[in-house]
Amino acid sequence: MRQFLTYLLLTLFVLALGGCRFGPVKDRGDEVTEPSGEQSQQETVEGGDLSFSGDLGSGARMEELNDPDSPLSKRVLYFDFDSSNVTEEQREIIDAHAAFLSRNPDVSVVLEGHADERGTREYNLALGERRAKAVEQLLQVQGVAADQIQVISFGEERPVALDHNESAWRLNRRVEILYSGY
Repeated sequence: MRQFLTYLLLTLFVLALGGCRFGPVKDRGDEVTEPSGEQSQQETVEGGDLSFSGDLGSGARMEELNDPDSPLSKRVLYFDFDSSNVTEEQREIIDAHAAFLSRNPDVSVVLEGHADERGTREYNLALGERRAKAVEQLLQVQGVAADQIQVISFGEERPVALDHNESAWRLNRRVEILYSGY
């Protein structure tokens, strides 16, 4: 019986460990470059491949998303400190995504809202959600169906820049538009 309990506890420990997600280790030694205009809009998620290929099934081609000259290739929107206001430049990017999603009702996106590390964890979760919902609202106003959009807030939990300065915080205040299911 005792051996059974030992194996049971060991199995539960391994399963619990497998369910945990380990975040990035913060490194204070690396310098983060400032995002600037066009470049900041084209940032991609570290470690994530945002390039797609193939047919979406409804005639949509994911190559449209990879064309560097297309606003569809810009899938990260940056925000000012403690703000969920969308700029005019970002509205043009959102317009392009809305048009693409409206043409392709079988395609869906996940809007990930993020915040920098300043503020409480709860506040940053709410701020990330407000940012993602601001983008969601603009997409829906332009005809994208609600079931094509999923909103997730990670708050400060998934930073792309690990330093503790304004340039890092600027990169972490963002909404990522992720096409899913393909």
